[in-house]
Amino acid sequence: MKILFVCTGNICRSPMAEGILKDKLRQRNLTDEVDSAGFENFHVGDPPDERATRTARNHSIDITGHRARLFSSEDFKRFDKIYVMDSWHYHNSMNIAGSEQDEAKVDYIMNVLYPGRNMVVQDPWYNGIQSFEEVYHQLDAACQKIANMMETASMQKTPEKNC
Repeated sequence: MKILFVCTGNICRSPMAEGILKDKLRQRNLTDEVDSAGFENFHVGDPPDERATRTARNHSIDITGHRARLFSSEDFKRFDKIYVMDSWHYHNSMNIAGSEQDEAKVDYIMNVLYPGRNMVVQDPWYNGIQSFEEVYHQLDAACQKIANMMETASMQKTPEKNC
């Protein structure tokens, strides 16, 4: 399974989600691909916001190696699922999608926990460190569910070993 998280500048929400899910998959010995991207080009090549890095580090997750990149139509070919943080990201993704199959890959990340509600993960960039902590907990809960689903899918693909 290949998962992409998308936010505005790819320096706050999506790199935190990427780091959280990678950590959860590592703990389960799963090697699925996880990445993140953004829609605004003013942070391309930049590391995550220092507050995002600090928040992740406070939860034993290192996102310092991440560098912001732009979301592109090629991401629809590369990824099985694309999780967005808010309605602006959702609509931008849909505008780039080239087919109904592409559109079916896009969903709000919080729909993992609250199906069909299209709840957003607020952008913490404009607020203090507490906002980053709140976002972390939202993303952690969603990524836990995603990791559980990926683990279940992985176990269903693995043939049982004979004794």
